[in-house]
Amino acid sequence: MGLTGWARIIRLGMFSLNDKWGHTMKTGLILVDIQNDYFAGGRMELVGISEAGQKAAELLSVFRDNNWPTFHIQHLSARKGATFFLQDTKGAEIHDCIQPLSDETVIQKFYPNSFRETALLEELKKSQVEQVVICGAMSHMCIDATTRAAFDLGFKCMVIEDACATRNLEFGGKTIAAEQVHGSFMAALGSAYAGVLAVEEFTSNQINP
Repeated sequence: MGLTGWARIIRLGMFSLNDKWGHTMKTGLILVDIQNDYFAGGRMELVGISEAGQKAAELLSVFRDNNWPTFHIQHLSARKGATFFLQDTKGAEIHDCIQPLSDETVIQKFYPNSFRETALLEELKKSQVEQVVICGAMSHMCIDATTRAAFDLGFKCMVIEDACATRNLEFGGKTIAAEQVHGSFMAALGSAYAGVLAVEEFTSNQINP
């Protein structure tokens, strides 16, 4: 989902491979909740998820080609009354567009924040990751929560906005279009918590771990 009609926030200076002491920072990819229920035929189809999934696959290919650390996050709904991402269902499975390889880490979560009660922080530390690249769904929920948590834990953060998707929301008796929801949350994250850019910008600027 692009940021058409929104000022794109790109602060590439935040993503220097080196810290202020000239130390090379190791970067890891976190793919959040790119699961079947969000796609066509699923129980919670998102606006633009097919396109976002393709962009996430492009991003994943870059990390795989360079043997950079990759972490797949899989949400499972355990709360009473949940309607999607139900355990042991096809809808909760990670989508084929980014299907994890046997040597890639898959972390299951039960909350919007991918760090809460999971092994994500431990796995990032084990791989000596200092900077994270985040994409997936939903822009206003798990991407937002995970990015803010990563920032608060001391990671430099990068969100790949066109590899993220969300849905229409209702508030005050009005429908807020998915594009507006996405743009608002990307703008908020880009103001303080992360650099926000597109896959093409990530690769063309050679922001390489």
